[in-house]
Amino acid sequence: MPLEYHPLSREFPDQQNALRSLMQSNAHFSRLAEEYQTLDKRIYEAEDGLANMDDLQLQGLKLQRVVLKDEIAGLLKTADS
Repeated sequence: MPLEYHPLSREFPDQQNALRSLMQSNAHFSRLAEEYQTLDKRIYEAEDGLANMDDLQLQGLKLQRVVLKDEIAGLLKTADS
């Protein structure tokens, strides 16, 4: 299976306008999105062998990414309402 990044634009393809709007108008959302992108990059690098990380650490990062994604999804849902 090829490695790939999981950018928010791919995770929420139907909410591009809301993503852009919240990135510009909501500092909390922007911080969450930045944290998500940083985690996604670290996970990709670990899976690709560019960064040394044991499986437990990698799973911890993936769990953090899921928690951030859930919080971002909630904010996007609120923005659509």
